[in-house]
Amino acid sequence: MKTIIYAGAQLMTGNDIAAAVLDFCTALAEDATAETVVIPILSADGSRKNATLVIGPASQIVAEDVDTGFDELLDPDVVSELARRTRAHRPVAASPAAHAGGPQDDHELLPHGY
Repeated sequence: MKTIIYAGAQLMTGNDIAAAVLDFCTALAEDATAETVVIPILSADGSRKNATLVIGPASQIVAEDVDTGFDELLDPDVVSELARRTRAHRPVAASPAAHAGGPQDDHELLPHGY
C-alpha cells in the first residue's frame, strides 16, 4: 500500500494505483497541462472512498510506502484508465528500435566543433 501526499492530505491507496497516478502526473507535466482524476482510497477505518485530485505541472505529489492491516487496494479499471490517459499525452513512445543506428548520445546531435 502507498500513501499519496497531495496538497497536505494523506491518501492511502494501492501500489498500482499510486504508480499510475505518478506516471500520469509526469505525462501531464511534460505536456504542460492539468487534469482531474478520481482514485479509490482507504480511510483510516479501512472503508473505501474516492478522492478527486487536480494534477498538473505544478503538482507536488509524493507516494510513500505504508504498512496497514488492510488488504491491498486494487482497481484495475482505474489503473487502466490512468494508463490510457497517460498514453494520450505521450502519443509516440520511444523504443529501443527507434534509436537503432541513431546517435548514441547528445554530443552526436551537435554540429562538429561544439
